[in-house]
Amino acid sequence: MHGIEWCAVRHCDTVARLRSPRVAWIHIDRQMILTIHRHVITRLARFSVSHDNAMTWLLHVSQVQQEDRGYYMCQVNTNPMISQVGYLQVVVPPNILDEESTQSAVAVRENQNISLVCKADGFPTPKIMWRREDGQPISVDRRKKVTVYEGDSLSLQRISRTEMGAYLCIATNAVPPSVSKRIIVDVEFSPMIWVPNQLVGAPAGTDVTVDCHTEAHPRAISYWVYDNVMVLPTKKYAVTTDENSYRAHMKLTVRNLQSGDFGNYRCISKNSLGETEGSIRLYEIPMPSTSPKATEMKSTANKESVRRANVSRAVQREREHVREHDREATERPSVVRAQLDRAPERDAAHHVYRAPHPQHASGTGDHRCWRNTYFVVILLVQIDFLV
Repeated sequence: MHGIEWCAVRHCDTVARLRSPRVAWIHIDRQMILTIHRHVITRLARFSVSHDNAMTWLLHVSQVQQEDRGYYMCQVNTNPMISQVGYLQVVVPPNILDEESTQSAVAVRENQNISLVCKADGFPTPKIMWRREDGQPISVDRRKKVTVYEGDSLSLQRISRTEMGAYLCIATNAVPPSVSKRIIVDVEFSPMIWVPNQLVGAPAGTDVTVDCHTEAHPRAISYWVYDNVMVLPTKKYAVTTDENSYRAHMKLTVRNLQSGDFGNYRCISKNSLGETEGSIRLYEIPMPSTSPKATEMKSTANKESVRRANVSRAVQREREHVREHDREATERPSVVRAQLDRAPERDAAHHVYRAPHPQHASGTGDHRCWRNTYFVVILLVQIDFLV
């Protein structure tokens, strides 16, 4: 507490007219006379008095205590007596009472209940607030989550591993400085393992990495086993474990895979509450083949172009052949009609169309159509054969 200087006598005409005024200081709440004139009456050495002239008197209180709070009165020995009353308010910054609060580290089993208590004194009465050190919300009665909780007691129902960590109890009453207490809450549970890939394939002669994720508290002992033998870091194996709070990421790298390296690998985690393991099967896969070259694709395309050119030439030859036959048919129309007239029964038996009369003007044209159809059929057959 700091000392104060309090001027409690004011200038007035009555005091000014007195030749030797006498001033007394009294603590009204304790009914205790502190000083008379220049003399200190109380046995408390923290009180003293001074004056700069006959009209200004000062009461000094050093190392102020809470019991010094209250009403003070200065009296001047006039007739009638004159006095002045003032109130001294003593404020006290907050102070956390460790003996009445939860200890700095507590442990609880997962899914059980726990209450954290924080007591503080000061004047005015301090306000207690709770918050998590990592900034995560606080679960209140498992129904709602808040960032800041007010009250000297924080109850955590069916606590889970995600609520593990440091909780801050902060006491404040607008009188600096505010104070806080850090309480570590450890949530204990047996180990759990999660394996991302239970089947891993890799070619012989390559390196491969398998991994497991574990959760446990207290901190677990984690290791790898292959063929019932613990795997230790060597030139063949690389073992790493990355830890973050109650989580751990186990990695095993097998270098230069050989036939004897394929099989089942187990990741094992154990602590004082239990033990668990995960299994990973490592199997061999063939080495991936190289992709086909672009020159082979170009060669195939060239073959297709040659085939299409051959077909086009065949079609052209057939068209010329058809035109040649058409010219011969035009020069010998009478012979063609005579041949058709001599074989009516054969044409009927084979369902061949005949013109209505040999002397009909369209007879020669119809015969040409049939010849064209015949050569078109031959052309299609030859094209199909080439394809």
